[in-house]
Amino acid sequence: MNHLERARLFALEQLNLLDTPPSESFDRLTRLASQLFGLPISAVSLTDADRQWFKSRVGVDHWEIPREKAPCASVSASSEVVIIPDMLASSCYRESHLANSGIRFYAGAPLTTREGHTLGAMCVLGTEPREITEQERATLVDLAAMAMAQIELQHAFGRVDPLTGMANRGQFEEDVQDLALDAPDTRRAAFFIEVVEPSQLSALHRTMGPAFLDELAQVSARCLQQALGKESRLYYLGGCQFVHLVAAASEDALIEHALRLREDLMALESAREVPVLVQPVVGIAAFHLGATTPSDVLRSAHAATLDARQIGRGAGVFSKELEERFQRRNMLLSDIDRALESDDELYLVFQPRVAVASGVCQGAEALLRWRHPVLGEVSPAEFIPLIENTPMARSLTDWVMRHAIHQAALWHRQGRDLRISINVSATNLEEADFAQRVLEALRQARLPAAAIELEVTESALIGKGRAAASQLEALIAAGILIAIDDFGTGYSSLSYLHEIPANIVKIDRRFITHLGEHARTRTLVGSMIGMAHELGYSVVAEGVEDEAALACLGQLGCNEVQGYLLAKPLLPGVFEAWLAQQA
Repeated sequence: MNHLERARLFALEQLNLLDTPPSESFDRLTRLASQLFGLPISAVSLTDADRQWFKSRVGVDHWEIPREKAPCASVSASSEVVIIPDMLASSCYRESHLANSGIRFYAGAPLTTREGHTLGAMCVLGTEPREITEQERATLVDLAAMAMAQIELQHAFGRVDPLTGMANRGQFEEDVQDLALDAPDTRRAAFFIEVVEPSQLSALHRTMGPAFLDELAQVSARCLQQALGKESRLYYLGGCQFVHLVAAASEDALIEHALRLREDLMALESAREVPVLVQPVVGIAAFHLGATTPSDVLRSAHAATLDARQIGRGAGVFSKELEERFQRRNMLLSDIDRALESDDELYLVFQPRVAVASGVCQGAEALLRWRHPVLGEVSPAEFIPLIENTPMARSLTDWVMRHAIHQAALWHRQGRDLRISINVSATNLEEADFAQRVLEALRQARLPAAAIELEVTESALIGKGRAAASQLEALIAAGILIAIDDFGTGYSSLSYLHEIPANIVKIDRRFITHLGEHARTRTLVGSMIGMAHELGYSVVAEGVEDEAALACLGQLGCNEVQGYLLAKPLLPGVFEAWLAQQA
């Protein structure tokens, strides 16, 4: 079963129609269909996983038939009208359950939700062969639309958020579509209001409990609706996020309106209606009705919200630049799968790591690069954060691991005593078989465990629970060194350092860049190095770019360094030439 069919069946289940009692509202439609077509049989047929179930039927006694070779299943699969003038003349249906029951003629029109899921068919059947006119075809399509409208009417509560009493996202999408029919190409502006930053929501859920968040949503809804007035419809999207539509105006006028709404929400705290300080942000997206899908309207307005929050503004407007950034992110996410299969897009470079005391190269950090066929060289700082929270994170790490270990094995067989560092994401540590995959890759390459090192960011290590720690412990037990990357950038560095199963600390470059210039930075880095040594860690400094910083790190007892002063990340052949020059 493919993902589209799973989504269709889920949509059908959510409507709670299957195996429900008869409904006069549906029976009226099937009786009408039978009369209009002059046929003895009519049904509202729903396509389940292995059956056709009749929500309403005329002219038959049974409630369901097998899905196999059922014409209604073909309607669901194609989302199109299916006409069979004579079943016995059809190679596909002559042996079907219906044909064996004496049915000769079939016509069915799809019952399709607004989200595009075809639930089944409005169908009429006869015991004699016949044709269908264009007028009859149009009538059948209208009857299917009426049946679908009845389904949606019966589940209208699904368009209202029970917590706030506001219309929900489904109603927003329907209203935008209806507005496009009434006033096509008219400009509107969507205001996406985010009352609380999503990361703060999680913290509030833990500390205040879900009931508090429910109350916050309700209070915010009342505040916003009062500010907007009864003539404006407010929609609740969940997670303390709201949206509403206004007629498009100048950008200044839209921002002024957004900031007024923000001030109203911020006044909730001073009025003691909520016990926390809310930091709302409003994103604005102007659009032409009918030219943009409702989901794209929401996406654009939400992007404006994220951008405004990132740059510290209370409101922001979706722009061409934001759209270009979104399209670029989409392209990267959609193209990474192809890049993993390609031989000429992804590649590794290696940045040397040198012992401070001896000046000898101890190893190198393997760094991923992407030469995109359209975008050119794409920085890993751009594409890795996009991918590491998607299912592609596993495949990407496996690619890096496989190629880095292959290169390390080549150098090992050449007699080079190098340890290659490989970056690992937080997502990888949550994979139950991660350690097993790493060790199996080493075994196949015939590479000793000591020849590689895994780098994990401090934020990835902290708070990942026992499962992540057990992965690291298994790797350490096998002889693989674990390095804490970007050390010093996390808010819990000191409190968690003694709990993390690791061997090496890599001090982030932001502490090293001006090391030779500022006494306070020297004191801070010196404290980091001393503390790490006391806890049994070896220390590596990243981002060494001048002699003063290198000299200072030597005085402070740093074990290894890497940075542009020594070498930029190098292709394997260039790295080998660099090694020869050092020797």
